[in-house]
Amino acid sequence: MKWRKLGLLFTPYETYDWMHSHAANPIVEQLSDSTIRVYFTCRNKKNQSHIGFVNLNVDRDFEVTGISSMPVLMPGAAGTFDDSGTAMGYLLKTQGKKYLYYLGWNLKVTVPWLNTIGLAIWNESDQIFEKYSMAPVMDRSHEDPFTISYPSILEENGTFRMWYGSNLKWGHDQSEMNHVIKYAESRDGIHWDRSNRIVVNLEHENEYALSKPYVMKDGETYRMWYSYRANGNITTYRIGYAESVNGTVWNRKDDQAGIDTSQDGWDSEMICYPCIFDFHEKRYMLYNGNGYGKSGFGLAVLER
Repeated sequence: MKWRKLGLLFTPYETYDWMHSHAANPIVEQLSDSTIRVYFTCRNKKNQSHIGFVNLNVDRDFEVTGISSMPVLMPGAAGTFDDSGTAMGYLLKTQGKKYLYYLGWNLKVTVPWLNTIGLAIWNESDQIFEKYSMAPVMDRSHEDPFTISYPSILEENGTFRMWYGSNLKWGHDQSEMNHVIKYAESRDGIHWDRSNRIVVNLEHENEYALSKPYVMKDGETYRMWYSYRANGNITTYRIGYAESVNGTVWNRKDDQAGIDTSQDGWDSEMICYPCIFDFHEKRYMLYNGNGYGKSGFGLAVLER
């Protein structure tokens, strides 16, 4: 496959106090035949992450037509699992409901951070997302004792299937992590059974992190895009790609991802956090560039 870059779409420049910088982890919701909403993670001046959105008109070259004036989700009360920040994970529409899965951030003392997965549910009457609980729906466990991260979820035949990040260890610095992708299932999208199965593992030289999978199913083929960090002399994120026939056994094909850094500009140092969506018979990829989303998010289209 080959992706043709269409350029940078959005970067917040001190838009609001809570949206001071970054537009990371983009996730798409289709609002109409011409408009999409992109949820993303932004940061305030204290570097605390919030979730916001922009509306884009597809028919007018993805022109920004609206920006959220208030956070979709903001950090929780002191001591809760998301008191240091909330980061966009995944948006799932199921049985007339909208589930927003997000990362809760806790800053730690002995290690840099702790991530767990929270859930917010759309309140139609008030037109807001409300946190399901003050506790995460995917917390640390025997299977995932250190930290867990960004999920991607499909609902198939009454089963919710989740692919998510899990760190296997900490070291003296981030490069000593072993951050892989695991798998879990649920009957209701809230209570999850973990298999402790690593479904996508580290492969490249010096590689230490796989992050933010995005899974789609085309016919009988499952496709996953994700970020991988470090490969020989390359130390920053790149976008990888894998395929599966059942969703649990994956074959990495990073050389077929079809997208890489640019020679200069906003995505010249790294590319990461892909979100794939189909619109008007075209397949698009939203992704982040330099600074883990500090330079904003851009768009690419699949050349068929």
